[in-house]
Amino acid sequence: MRPKAPDSRPVSEIVGELRKNLPTSDYREQSLKIHGLICAKCAREFEPKDRHLLTVHHKDGNHANNPANGSNWENLCVYCHDDEHSRGGLGTYYSKSRAGS
Repeated sequence: MRPKAPDSRPVSEIVGELRKNLPTSDYREQSLKIHGLICAKCAREFEPKDRHLLTVHHKDGNHANNPANGSNWENLCVYCHDDEHSRGGLGTYYSKSRAGS
């Protein structure tokens, strides 16, 4: 049995309605068209069959900042994207550990 929302509609129906009303801007596809199938960090080139390994990184960290010209995006392979986001956490960790010393 599926859970019911307070208005007694199935949750799946409400989720479907919310998804339908989301903005249709697919910045990933736009970025891939603008910047090509290449990682901006390691310069690895990808074949169309491997395009799923490319992600879009927001340069300013703001996922809502999606200019149509792609100026806030860079395509990064999953490995470089993970590395990019782990750097901030690592820096925070080291700065806290040094402050406590």
